[in-house]
Amino acid sequence: MADDGDGGMLSWDESVFRDEHVFEIDYVPEAFRHRESQLQTLQYALRPAVRGNRPLNAMVRGPPGTGKTTAVQKLFGELGGQPGVEVVRVNCQVDSTRYGVFSRVFQSIFDYEPPSSGISFKKLFGQVADHLVEEEHVLVVALDDVNYLFYENEASDTLYSLLRAHETHPGAKVGVVVVSSDPDLDVIEALDGRVQSVFRPEEAYFPVYDREEVADILGDRVRVGFRDGALADDALDRVVELTAGAGDLRVGIDMLRRAGLHAESRASRSVELTDVEAVSEDARALTLARDLDALNDVERALVDAIAEHEGERAGDVYDAFADRTDLGYTRYTEVVNKLDQLGLIEAAYESMEGRGRSRTLRLTHDADAVREHL
Repeated sequence: MADDGDGGMLSWDESVFRDEHVFEIDYVPEAFRHRESQLQTLQYALRPAVRGNRPLNAMVRGPPGTGKTTAVQKLFGELGGQPGVEVVRVNCQVDSTRYGVFSRVFQSIFDYEPPSSGISFKKLFGQVADHLVEEEHVLVVALDDVNYLFYENEASDTLYSLLRAHETHPGAKVGVVVVSSDPDLDVIEALDGRVQSVFRPEEAYFPVYDREEVADILGDRVRVGFRDGALADDALDRVVELTAGAGDLRVGIDMLRRAGLHAESRASRSVELTDVEAVSEDARALTLARDLDALNDVERALVDAIAEHEGERAGDVYDAFADRTDLGYTRYTEVVNKLDQLGLIEAAYESMEGRGRSRTLRLTHDADAVREHL
């Protein structure tokens, strides 16, 4: 339908959406398509928990936007409803230390946050483990985006504490699901030997969705989330095309929501191709914005310094970074390596005239776009 004649907004009770929540990041679809084998692997690993036994550990791998978190949320929604089972999903982008992970577990179990200071890890861990033993509960912890624990050198200690809980607290039953979005990270190889010996997970790999699968999944979202006939066919086709090209389903889901809001802003009861084109750049910048939002102040300061000194030697960038943070070169190198692992920068050794080989730092995104999101 064409725009309303008055050129204003739609009234409060008018919308192109049937259920806008369908296009939000925490929505878990009832129909979870094209991931049947992965779900079966995870169900197999976690099923013992329902019978009061320690589940098998599991490892979920795959690029961003391939359904990994949704799969865990869907299974945890079912598993958490079973008597005697406690499930906790930890976002390791937010809680990237062992203490942070156990604080999140503590909060989920006891419904309040532990003190921010004055309580040791040993005591925090002990209260969680004692609860499991006393209540005869099974705990399943999902370390979502576990790669962030590796970036902070916290992964081995965290997993060791979870997987060895039964040794210090006999009767404690804990299972772990690790979820990694870093294709270059070999989770098992990167762990300490003491953890490798006890962490033998069932593996579920989530590949990038192909174009037909993207069309199926986004078509489901459209049918549930938009009013009948509200989204033009060519608009959906364009969203599918852009999503398949990005290799990240989240881009398409966000694009649909933004296109719907854009249509409403021009007082239209239908979402057209022009609405999709108008919001496509914003939606495709979604991954960049999320990655930057997950950084701490020090890491953001380095990204900003690299944006100002793009392509310069690492030593020269450090001078600008040190002016802002007063941090030493060792910590600087650690942050450089993390940003490189995240794919936000490229840190490569190049031959420079008169200086031999030197490491140079470059952003992997447009500098103006990066500054806009910092």
